[in-house]
Amino acid sequence: MRLTGKIALITGAAQGIGRGIADVFAREGAAVVVADVNTDAGEAAAAAIRDAGGKAAFIRTDVTVEADVRAAVDAAIAQFGRLDIVVNNAGTAVVRGVEECTVEEWDHLMAINVRSIFLTAKHAVPHMRRQGGGCILNIGSVSSIVAQQGTPCYCASKGAVLLLTKSLALDFGPDRIRVNCLCPGITDTPLLRYHVRHAPDPEAHLRQRLQRVPLGEMLYPEDMGRAAAFLCSDDARGITGTSLVIDGGYLACAEFWGQH
Repeated sequence: MRLTGKIALITGAAQGIGRGIADVFAREGAAVVVADVNTDAGEAAAAAIRDAGGKAAFIRTDVTVEADVRAAVDAAIAQFGRLDIVVNNAGTAVVRGVEECTVEEWDHLMAINVRSIFLTAKHAVPHMRRQGGGCILNIGSVSSIVAQQGTPCYCASKGAVLLLTKSLALDFGPDRIRVNCLCPGITDTPLLRYHVRHAPDPEAHLRQRLQRVPLGEMLYPEDMGRAAAFLCSDDARGITGTSLVIDGGYLACAEFWGQH
């Protein structure tokens, strides 16, 4: 198992990609701290891991609140003795143009998608430095690299995630702390369903989007979990400051009509 003996704190792990990452990490031998604002779903995610024979704990965490983030880091160390991995997965979206988006919506989105990474790094890195290293994985998006229509706030935040990743990798490399970014494509999550439901015909819109994917398939949270497990394992010991795109080929071409 790739992550045997590792302790991982995963934000937004109650559902979606975070839940998929937590499940895979536990199967790969890590003890997982599920950090999420949703108490019921977070407790259920941790319980499911324990029921399957893994190690997991839940701590209610609002990633926009510094005291909560500090408490989550401290709780992981208090319960499991150390902290090897932080996965910054918590995220949200606003599906509106800048003229319709409020300042409060912009600030809230940026706090969840970007400021949370600043906060976890601020409070986790000192522990990682003292123990001789660690790994931070930030969850970006294909929108870290290209734009999507109608989601300028979301795209701005995910672009920031990618550049913050590179900057942190430079700063913490001498401490043997690796920092990378995972960029999912069209993945079946509650956030995707929220996004597409703004279309007049959500299912038709989703099918149309998938026609642009060379592999022609929806991705799932555990697909991201397997990629995340690699990037956070010793198999990736030389990888830092980069992004791994998991998108079924979505970004590989300017035009694709789906014929085979």
